[in-house]
Amino acid sequence: MKLLFYLLLAVAAVVGLIVVAALLAGLAAIVHLLLPVAKVPFRYNLRNLQVRWKTTAITALAFTVVIFLLTWMLAFVQGMNHLVKSSGQPGNIIVLSAGSTDEAFSSLPASVDVRLLPKHAQEMVRKDGENFWAVREVYVVVNQEYVHPKTKELERRFVQMRGVDDGELAARIHGLELQEGGQWFSGKTYDVVLGAGVAKKFGADLGKSSVEPGDQIQLGSKKWRVTGVLKSAGSTFANEVWARDTHVQESFGRKTETGPSYSSYVVRVKDPAFAEKASELIDQERTTEAFTAMTEKKYYENLSQTNLQFMVAAIIVAIMMAIGGVLSVMNTMFAAISQRSKDIAVLRLLGYGRWQILASFLMESLVIALIGGLLGLAVGSLLNGLTATSVVSSGAGGGGKSIVFQLVVDQVVVLAGLSLIVVMGLVGGLIPSLSAMRLRPLESLR
Repeated sequence: MKLLFYLLLAVAAVVGLIVVAALLAGLAAIVHLLLPVAKVPFRYNLRNLQVRWKTTAITALAFTVVIFLLTWMLAFVQGMNHLVKSSGQPGNIIVLSAGSTDEAFSSLPASVDVRLLPKHAQEMVRKDGENFWAVREVYVVVNQEYVHPKTKELERRFVQMRGVDDGELAARIHGLELQEGGQWFSGKTYDVVLGAGVAKKFGADLGKSSVEPGDQIQLGSKKWRVTGVLKSAGSTFANEVWARDTHVQESFGRKTETGPSYSSYVVRVKDPAFAEKASELIDQERTTEAFTAMTEKKYYENLSQTNLQFMVAAIIVAIMMAIGGVLSVMNTMFAAISQRSKDIAVLRLLGYGRWQILASFLMESLVIALIGGLLGLAVGSLLNGLTATSVVSSGAGGGGKSIVFQLVVDQVVVLAGLSLIVVMGLVGGLIPSLSAMRLRPLESLR
């Protein structure tokens, strides 16, 4: 059912894009045809907008709000798209338990190892001497209690924690480094290394911009000493707490009578070009355990169902707001026509044709849309680079990862905003303009 839903959603998106493209092309053709016949002086329209400045300002403000909200939503979606596309190392393969699509629901035995694979598959994995570039990881979400720095009330939040058997190797595999002054945990004491995003959250609890090496944080029933902060801004690891795997397993229920369990096993191949082939070999290999293997890039691309849902919601909201904007400008133009019926009659008696009257009022509607829309787009562009927090999810079982990312206002967002401005302006002004061109001069002058 889910596959059918997403297939229908993809088809609907393609059809929607084709319809929008056709609509824009049609409207562009209308404007192109009308411009040569729009002989009514344009300053006449500008003068009328100036005289009715209150109505013009209110209508333009509606466009400003619509386009600003559209820009904000699309900037959110584009920011998540950029993050997901940039997440994951091209040469990394992530191994999960059979059937799993999210490490939050994966359970691997401690025996998982590259050496279980056939020789030809092992030869694809990068090595330092006799040591493979491979690391076992256990991923848990911790319910943490903390005192809100402003209200001083006890609150709760979810903290993502990743236990690794070799922190320094795991960082190299994931392409991460420690900030200056940090060091990796030894495993002898309860030490942690924080992502840049979660370090700021814990820092706010302590009344500072970010935690530093030597600070202590409370997770579960234990206090953990911070030994370093990752250079992880713009990464899915920015909101994670890293610690020794054995400490995470013991503290958060990942160690049972049958032994400790892991969430994932990440390996780096020698050449990124081999990553897809190597993941297929691992996925097909059946030893005592069955695995699901995929490239890390593909894994993070799959964690985009939430983003898809937000995009659908953004489109629906944009359509509803666009209808409101169209009705607003339509109401304004109908009011203008009722007030200027004698002006229209005079223009007709002076020799201006019906199509010239239509073009004049249509251009006036477009000017109102451009004034408000471009202002909304300008204000919305200020969102570019601002930080936001969301969750990426595979959609399976409700799991997901909290991520910190930057809003992105790029060419796609700007083009979408400009397209909506033109569509709302022309569609909103078309029916009133048709009404204006049908007015009979002599009856209007009575």
